[in-house]
Amino acid sequence: MKVTVVGAGAVGASCAEYIAIRNFAAEVVLLDIKEGFAEGKAMDLMQTASLLKFDTKITGVTNDYSQTANSDVCVITSGIPRKPGMTREELIGINAGIVKMVSSSLLEHSPNTIIIVVSNPMDTMAYLVHKTTGIAKNRIIGMGGALDSARFKYRLAEATNAPISDIDGMVLGGHSDKGMIPLTRLATRNSVPVSEFLSNERLEQVAADTKVGGATLTGLLGTSAWYAPGAAVSSMVHAIATDAQKMFPCSVMLQGEYDLNDISIGVPVILGKNGIERIVEINLSDVEKAKMQESAAAVMKTNKLLEI
Repeated sequence: MKVTVVGAGAVGASCAEYIAIRNFAAEVVLLDIKEGFAEGKAMDLMQTASLLKFDTKITGVTNDYSQTANSDVCVITSGIPRKPGMTREELIGINAGIVKMVSSSLLEHSPNTIIIVVSNPMDTMAYLVHKTTGIAKNRIIGMGGALDSARFKYRLAEATNAPISDIDGMVLGGHSDKGMIPLTRLATRNSVPVSEFLSNERLEQVAADTKVGGATLTGLLGTSAWYAPGAAVSSMVHAIATDAQKMFPCSVMLQGEYDLNDISIGVPVILGKNGIERIVEINLSDVEKAKMQESAAAVMKTNKLLEI
């Protein structure tokens, strides 16, 4: 398998690193517009290969999309990251132009690739790729839900004082501080509802902490997080590469599912060799349905800012 990661910043480099370490890809191409930057990151990562025991070849290139030809999966991380106090939506003006150009360039050389969108505002950027490329909807996947769910499980494990391997939980809705819907009702510890371990008040706090997970890290780091986003992407690419039929919440184009149309937003999907194998519709409570509609309205409002 050949994987291209566009954007060699902290998030893109972490994606390349975690994909390489899992040793399922033959090659990872890391591309950036800054002269020599991707080449340097790739060289640094390759110098860990003998120590970390992986055989994946990592190649760095400066703005040469011909080197990405025949990629099975392409990951778009390029764009400006969040700074303290910024919302994901405030990035739209600059990042929309970047994502549109990048997706077009990738498809010119890899017309059958599966695209994973990481750039923010993620749901709107995924929607932009749908509207400007015209490729099948199963081949365009927004990363947000996988990351948000990992942050949810971290907060649940913290609250229950449990090993994180005991915890299962999922976040639906938009990848924004207000749009996320942590499904506390369905979260479990080894199949036992977490409500058996936590009060309603504590669960509400877990949900609130999850929603501002990205903003919390941006405030601490001075920029967007990179380790967890990189790990989320690598898990998704691994599921595609191995045809794992694994369920992730991802931002996908809906056409009637969850009573929503013409929107890319986070819902559970099965990932396999074709990208999105199917969208999973779960029974939401009336409260959760209302939150989903509210989240979708916010995403659609951001989508209207696109010039497409």
